[in-house]
Amino acid sequence: MQNYFPFVKWLSAYKRGDLIKDILAGFTVGVVLIPQGMAYAMIAGLPPVYGLYAALFPTLIYAFFGTSRHIAVGPVAMDSLLVAAGLGALALTKTEDYIAMAIVLAFMVGAIQFTLGVFRMGFLANFLSKPVISGFTSGAAIIIMFSQIKHLLGADIEGSNKFIILLQNVFQRVAETNMYDLAIGVVGIVIIVGLKSWNKKIPSILLVVILGILTVFFFNLQEYGVKIVGAIPDGLPTFQVPGVTFKNALDIWPFALTLALVGYLEAVSIGKALEEKSKEETIDVNQELIALGTSNMVGSFFRSFPVTASFSRSAINYEAGAKTNLASLFSVVMVVLTLLFLTPLFYYLPKAVLASIIMVSVFSLIDLGYPKELWKFRKDEFLVLSVTFLCTLFIGIKEGILIGVLFSLLLMVYRTSNPHFAVLGNVKDTDYYKNVDRFGAEVITREDLLIVRFDAQLYFGNASFFKTELYRHIHKKGATLKGVILNAEAINYIDSSAALMLEKVIKEIHDKNIQFYVAGAIGPTRDVIFASGIITELHQEFLFVKTAEAVTYFDEPKAISVLRAKVAHQKN
Repeated sequence: MQNYFPFVKWLSAYKRGDLIKDILAGFTVGVVLIPQGMAYAMIAGLPPVYGLYAALFPTLIYAFFGTSRHIAVGPVAMDSLLVAAGLGALALTKTEDYIAMAIVLAFMVGAIQFTLGVFRMGFLANFLSKPVISGFTSGAAIIIMFSQIKHLLGADIEGSNKFIILLQNVFQRVAETNMYDLAIGVVGIVIIVGLKSWNKKIPSILLVVILGILTVFFFNLQEYGVKIVGAIPDGLPTFQVPGVTFKNALDIWPFALTLALVGYLEAVSIGKALEEKSKEETIDVNQELIALGTSNMVGSFFRSFPVTASFSRSAINYEAGAKTNLASLFSVVMVVLTLLFLTPLFYYLPKAVLASIIMVSVFSLIDLGYPKELWKFRKDEFLVLSVTFLCTLFIGIKEGILIGVLFSLLLMVYRTSNPHFAVLGNVKDTDYYKNVDRFGAEVITREDLLIVRFDAQLYFGNASFFKTELYRHIHKKGATLKGVILNAEAINYIDSSAALMLEKVIKEIHDKNIQFYVAGAIGPTRDVIFASGIITELHQEFLFVKTAEAVTYFDEPKAISVLRAKVAHQKN
């Protein structure tokens, strides 16, 4: 039961003293969730009320199926922008068609996540490396911020998921700026940033929402052109089957797959980060896929767009002292009360206030420290991050992450096809053999013996590189060379192509009257050696546990043979 319904585990061990903490954490998150949900619905191109719908059933479902005790599920900025980018490419003209496709997208995202979870394919998200995610997130955050300038300025600026087009549209319409909207938005940003810097426990977002509503109401600012949220439909969302057809599934499946993987990776990375702080490990990555998938699918039946874990709300949930997923239920209670009774209060909420909330929230997604670290120590990964960032910013959201993944995979292929190849020498007065390039004068090399180490698996992609490097070093030794020892400690696998190559190389080396030895091969590699033609060319007596043993055998074959015979006799 606990495998399929994780809530059974925490519910069975629930303590009465945890209830107050869960209630306080749940209501605290709910206070932030309501205005954030409406703001993120605007990013997605949907009416604000759909942000409340997305905060309802998905949050409720995750509480029962999720394995993290701290993450807060619901609408988030990143997924909302991806929704806008994906649906914007379809050129839907009617609002109802756009809403319908957003709901279909939520169902498809959920179906993909659920399927991946059932087949235990959570490892797929590992292909979204940290440099790719960092570059994509920073690029997307800048686009999100600029997409909100139209609300900050109160001007009719056409949206886009490309930075250059957004920038051009802003400059074309900047003269239409409504100074009241701009003042409200700027003051909102200053208050949120200021209060967060002073005391994070103060609900700055809620305070800005209240001040914005009161300011518009008492000064009648809508008469001066201030854009407000207006009437929000009250009542809970009704059950409605998403209108999934073959055509619309075909149109949006690339965006659904991207959202499914990005959303899953966000949730797991946030959950694991909070686990490190709490020192409590509960996350099951495959169950998280099932939980998020179920949340999105069920949510789509109640007018939700795609959701995942929110970093800001999850951090608030943790800092507020949440002990279990029960805290999410109290956040849901807040959303229900809002939909049933409080929607009229948001009528005068300025859109500039929602824009200020979004801009402050996503600014924290721009990570400058990590790129600096990569530039110092990992310039190849810095290149991956930069390419992802620039492609996201100037080509498009979907294209950015796809190019980033492709670029990181190409880097991985390049590394494995050109791995580290070291020539080893004996460290003076020891049995250790180390890289001569690193240890220099500390190691002793011999003209009659070549010892090499290959730091990767041997497969078709690097077999030619291995052969070329080995022959290059053999040629450098010249006619004095009598033996070659391959230290295979780092070779964890040899595929059929590489096995055939190694078999031919050993034969060619033997034909030159040079003896070949293998030392330090681990179990899986030894299995391949014995199951292939390698052992036929190598012969078992030239296979050693340690490099030092192979060197001793090279120098004194009879001495090591006697030692092996004694060990074999003792075993018998």
